[in-house]
Amino acid sequence: MTANDRPLVTILDDEPEIRTMLAEALEESGFDTLSFGRARAFEAALARHRPDVCLVDLSLPDTDGLTLVHRLALEQGAIVIIISGRAEVQDRVTGLELGADDYIIKPFEPAEVVARIRARLRGARPTPQSGSTARFNGWTAHFDRYVLENAEGEETPFSHAEGEVLRLFLDSPKRLISRAQMQESLGGAASESFDRAMDVRISRLRTKLSEDPKNPQLIKTIYGAGYIFLGDVTWN
Repeated sequence: MTANDRPLVTILDDEPEIRTMLAEALEESGFDTLSFGRARAFEAALARHRPDVCLVDLSLPDTDGLTLVHRLALEQGAIVIIISGRAEVQDRVTGLELGADDYIIKPFEPAEVVARIRARLRGARPTPQSGSTARFNGWTAHFDRYVLENAEGEETPFSHAEGEVLRLFLDSPKRLISRAQMQESLGGAASESFDRAMDVRISRLRTKLSEDPKNPQLIKTIYGAGYIFLGDVTWN
């Protein structure tokens, strides 16, 4: 976040008109922005700035947008929102599976983008009962650094999208969380692509928590109902 506490949004799109339209709408709504037409300049800027939200177009002239989205999700800890003219379901599913938090199809209204960013930022803030570090069953989740630490001190990074799901579980241990509750809490639209993205994120979390895929002990699937997290959680 910037020094004046205005969230920083980076815009990566090769169309100048879209960059200008988004920057004006966001700055009028209380955000700071940095705009880029090429991925190389954008990635160089990440060494000097830590954005709260990254808006990324998939059709970039100098790199594959999906590969960049995946790297951002794992390395930056920022909210990643794809903005793309690719409207096919498979493109949306792939983007969400690779770690994007949302997918907005062109053409769009700037107000819609602002609203979705605000919804994602609300979801990213710690809840009143939660801090930035949670301990459970020999694991420590550091949400300020987006890493999982095991009992031996070994660290495994997780994406912002995976962190949203993990925080949802850790805030409500030993309670059933339905698909509808996940959709409401995480701000996604009820759809096949949202369900698929949730399945992928939960599968990745299980892998990072060294769960047996055939018999997970922490994140249990209650078929036809949702999920339940069975750990004992302490927040700091």
